[in-house]
Amino acid sequence: MQNLKISFSIIFTALAFTLGAQGLGLRAGVNFQNINGKDALGGDLENSLITGYHAGINLEMPIAPAFYLQPGLIYSTKGTKDEFQFLNQNGENKIILGYLEIPVNLVFKPAIGGGNIILGFGPYYAHAINGKSKGDFSDFEVEFRSEVGEGDDEEIFYFKRSDFGANLLIGYEFASGLFLQLNAQLGLADINSDNSFLPNDKTEYNNTGFGLSLGYQIH
Repeated sequence: MQNLKISFSIIFTALAFTLGAQGLGLRAGVNFQNINGKDALGGDLENSLITGYHAGINLEMPIAPAFYLQPGLIYSTKGTKDEFQFLNQNGENKIILGYLEIPVNLVFKPAIGGGNIILGFGPYYAHAINGKSKGDFSDFEVEFRSEVGEGDDEEIFYFKRSDFGANLLIGYEFASGLFLQLNAQLGLADINSDNSFLPNDKTEYNNTGFGLSLGYQIH
């Protein structure tokens, strides 16, 4: 895990030097995330949103008037909450997954009212580096594997490490460089581990959510 973090840092630092004097942005904020999709029988999941956070940096490379390519490196927590009843008592279980995420957005920033509207979209790739599950009546471990099968512990939640999907963002950047941004994400990868023990398994887990960022863009 430590080697992975170092690799991400080296790659992004090299990218920063390659882009030279392009703008560096800092942002952090709150996430509202869920895991949507299908259970093993093909039924829709009935999970609830969970609150998390994100923090990271981005670079801005101008490619046309008011258009920028904006790669970034962000740590983001995602997951879900499942509410249930156990022995006539209400309970909940939370799954929290931490990702190192690389978004690459195309951003349009026309000047309006002394600042700039922010409109953007693009893909992201994310790599899970930690996870935990905590419930009112019991706690479960989280492990990251591509595949599970017969003999694996049934009291462990298994997920794939890799995730990818699409970003959509809208916001406003003031002349000072301070900006406020609404982010939405649609996960396109199935993050559940493949289950070789259940050949007719219809499980599909996808990260989805939105968030609000406060940041500062250095020009």
